[in-house]
Amino acid sequence: MGSIITVAQQKGGTGKTTLSAHLAVALSEGGKRPVALLDVDPQGSLGKWYEVREATLGEAETGLDFRTASGWGARREAQRLTRDSEYVVIDTPPHADLDARPAIECADLVIVPVQPTPPDLSATMTTLDMLADGGPAGVVVFNRVPSRGKLAAEMAEAIRDFAGDIASTSLGNRVAYAGCFSRGLTAIETGGNTRAAEEIRELAQEIVTRLS
Repeated sequence: MGSIITVAQQKGGTGKTTLSAHLAVALSEGGKRPVALLDVDPQGSLGKWYEVREATLGEAETGLDFRTASGWGARREAQRLTRDSEYVVIDTPPHADLDARPAIECADLVIVPVQPTPPDLSATMTTLDMLADGGPAGVVVFNRVPSRGKLAAEMAEAIRDFAGDIASTSLGNRVAYAGCFSRGLTAIETGGNTRAAEEIRELAQEIVTRLS
């Protein structure tokens, strides 16, 4: 049985869908590992990305399995996908506690992307609260970190006090992530050894280690 990784964040605009796609491709290691994506966000942004990916690479060459589900069906579909996939990455909707909860509850690890700003930190606490009371393990990933900025020490400290775990790998605010996403690709596939590609590989390896 494979592992379920749920990417969840009650605040919109944190790069959740882009992170889900990049993480799945990184985990697959060029198709060497069977990885599935599950989109439970009614907006369907991940599904649209996957359709473009099929058009770009060919339906048989995406290197990923892809499914959609909604509400409580997410748990059943995710567990079914673990039969044939080493990792199942779930993209969840923002602002939808009830829709996201089944995908969170069935996860082996929940990734919570957060931008390093006070408003994002405040909104993130709602998501972390869902994990605090006997929920699955969660890890905060700082995303879209400005190249000239530093994470506010009080932000990191507040998250550690509340949830206790922040990924050692953070992702920069890089044009490469959004640019390749619109073509159904990821920075790993278009950027070679660029910093964007290196970051997502490092995060994927950290996730694998945590699940081990």
